[in-house]
Amino acid sequence: MDLNGVVAARPTRGRVVMVVDNGVHGDSRVQKSARSAAEAGWDVILIGMKGDSEVESWRLGDAEVRLVPVAKQLAEPAFRRGGSLRRPFAYADGRHVGRRQQLMKAWRADIVARIAQQRAERGKAGGRGLPRLIVPRAGLALASRWVRFRAGQTRKLREARVQPDQWLNRMTVRYWTATMGARSWRRLDPSLWEWELAFGKVIDNLKPDIIHAHDFKMVGVGARAAARARARGRDVRFVFDAHEYVPGLLPRTPGWLEAQVAYEREYIRQADAVVTVSDALADLLRTDHRLAEKPTVVMNSPVLSTAEAADDDTPVRDLRALCGLGPDTPLLAYSGGITVVRGVDLVVEALTHLPDVHLAMLSVAPSGIVSRAAAKLREQAVALGVADRVHLLPYVPHWQVSRVLASADAAVSPLHHLPNHEIALSNKFFEYSHARLPLIVSDVKTMADMVRSTGQGEVFRAKDLADFLRAAKLVLADPDKYRAAYDRPGLLEQWSWEAQAATLDQLYARLLPHAPAAPAPHDVDRAVDTGSGQPDPAAGPGIVVPVAQP
Repeated sequence: MDLNGVVAARPTRGRVVMVVDNGVHGDSRVQKSARSAAEAGWDVILIGMKGDSEVESWRLGDAEVRLVPVAKQLAEPAFRRGGSLRRPFAYADGRHVGRRQQLMKAWRADIVARIAQQRAERGKAGGRGLPRLIVPRAGLALASRWVRFRAGQTRKLREARVQPDQWLNRMTVRYWTATMGARSWRRLDPSLWEWELAFGKVIDNLKPDIIHAHDFKMVGVGARAAARARARGRDVRFVFDAHEYVPGLLPRTPGWLEAQVAYEREYIRQADAVVTVSDALADLLRTDHRLAEKPTVVMNSPVLSTAEAADDDTPVRDLRALCGLGPDTPLLAYSGGITVVRGVDLVVEALTHLPDVHLAMLSVAPSGIVSRAAAKLREQAVALGVADRVHLLPYVPHWQVSRVLASADAAVSPLHHLPNHEIALSNKFFEYSHARLPLIVSDVKTMADMVRSTGQGEVFRAKDLADFLRAAKLVLADPDKYRAAYDRPGLLEQWSWEAQAATLDQLYARLLPHAPAAPAPHDVDRAVDTGSGQPDPAAGPGIVVPVAQP
């Protein structure tokens, strides 16, 4: 601020525009990337999506967040629209079914009204006999039967179209992938264009020096924006941040996975640099796409500093207090979403053999709406008679997760074997580690190898109840033995976001070698978590604000 009270413009090293296919609130990696880059002197604008028609913006530290409306009008792949030889009598558009059914109801209501009117008129005239309206009623019966038949055909067609193993679906997907190659996503999933239509002009108007595209749906958006800028004579650098291994994702509908794989394949080699979350995934990406160099690894580890808390005065609660438990009750912790492939149902089942143990899960979304998977887990707990020992709790801000979890006795990560589970250390792995919790993890490769090498926990065979119980009993019998692993000098510092942010900043500086050097840190007090994982006793009691954490 100068002598006249005017705030001086903050010098920047260049403008970084980040794009992501979500609402930002629930994506800790994206939040940390934007915030730390802005703290390092970059002018960061993070673009995400929202459902309504109004643009929303706020500050994330020194970074700006803008949520832009994204129209959802291209969801149906081209090969699933229109009629079909499979069901030639099905309605071409499923919306016709409801309209036709409503028309039949209206026709029926009209006949009923006409009969009632004729009865009333005949009653006044002293006439006898009942009005019949034979022809209209016969027409209604035939038309209703025809509509019911076509509605049934439409339903069967809709069901067939979403079956991955249905032969015509397989042949259609195979045809487009064979004839169009990496461009086949245009036929298989045109909804990918919706991100371009929503974000393209916004990026162009911001005139970035670096475009940082987070996750696979943004790779085309970033590549095309960089190409447009270069065509106008601007030297723009494009960074693609691969959060996961796309071929290892679970297929949703016929052609969806093939479309995402093709989309990434078409654009990834246009990136000036590729960033990803683990060495194993970096090796896969380099091999699959024949990249000139190995992608830069930026792990999704937690922040050690509590600078984020400057924007949020929410007190940090103790996990045991949230569950209403005393210090001597055995407590297992889990953080993150609940799905079948994350294996949390195994832990709930294990409680029937661990009579004194409780399970706390930071898994309820910010909206407070319990997901279908979480509701099913709750039903399982009730059926097994352990509902009083299963605690479903709301998410907390990502910078609080480790501190909230720290009072548990151990943490669980019961992932099933899937490609993306095998190749990276999950976000929760780092959160558990910074909480200094002994770990009970399934034998997915990368995480199991790390736990065995550090001695910070026990490994069990995925989906194997007996082996989980063996590992859990070992850990709960002597948790201090496993906590001692965190005393290794530099271990937790290496697994901090501060270390990862430095790597990302070095990458930006390499891409823009003429950019100014990083400025001195902001002159503000930043409390640093020493790694003890204990909540700040000065924070006092409060409530957990449900901010999403993946």
